[in-house]
Amino acid sequence: MRSIESSAKTMEEAVTQGLEKLGVSLGDVSIDIIDEGSKGLFGLIGGKPARVRLTVKESAEDTDILSSLSLQCDVPAPAKDKQPARDKQPAREEQPKKPAPTSKGGKETVAAKKAEKPARTEAPAAAKPAPEATRRDPATAAGKAQQFLLEVTRLMKVDVTVAADVDAEGNVRVDMHGDTQGILIGRRGETLDALQYLASLHVNRGQDDYTRVTIDTENYRAKREEALTRLANRMANRAIKTGRKVVMEPMNPYERRILHSALQQNEAVATHSEGDEPNRHVVITLK
Repeated sequence: MRSIESSAKTMEEAVTQGLEKLGVSLGDVSIDIIDEGSKGLFGLIGGKPARVRLTVKESAEDTDILSSLSLQCDVPAPAKDKQPARDKQPAREEQPKKPAPTSKGGKETVAAKKAEKPARTEAPAAAKPAPEATRRDPATAAGKAQQFLLEVTRLMKVDVTVAADVDAEGNVRVDMHGDTQGILIGRRGETLDALQYLASLHVNRGQDDYTRVTIDTENYRAKREEALTRLANRMANRAIKTGRKVVMEPMNPYERRILHSALQQNEAVATHSEGDEPNRHVVITLK
């Protein structure tokens, strides 16, 4: 089995780079998390890259072999298709033309038969594109997300239960419970976000319609949103009192959106983001 070790700033980047090197999809590999990595002090000093090991599953390698064999077997196929041309079957269809001079009605009958032939050949051609549609029932997507996360947490050696369901809008919501939720959440939810990203890739692979996947554990996301909303209001009051802008610490896109939303209706301050990932942050200024 092929196996490589990949490292990057985040786990999702390490996995993505590893998949590109192997030339396979996410569902074709098993992932071992060697090191979750860390940003270090202030995100600059002492940071460690995330390291993962990707191993191609035997089923994926067998599929590659079968695909190459099938391509080899398909090569002589066109030669067989040329042989029926020698039979010259259309010659038999031309035989009814002989009685044509004796009756005008005979000519009309032959012409009518020729006119009917294109209609018979066009009907099957129009029906072929129908099987190409690839849409999945939301319940199937929920089951796929659940099985994927059970396998990933098993490889992480984390004992959890995974429950997945579908909300009214057709989005998949996954809730994980266990005694080691701190490992699942990570620093400011980074591990939870990485698991959510990988699960979303797995569920939507090869699908025409996109299914949103949200992962939570012990109601972490709701608690984090409440804490960030309180922080946003507190920093807005500081900006108003001091008359100066307030620069927040770097946050991921999900948390920055919470800050923007919390102060959107505030008539005294405005918010915008500055910097590049992973150091992009929210700035609160007076209007």
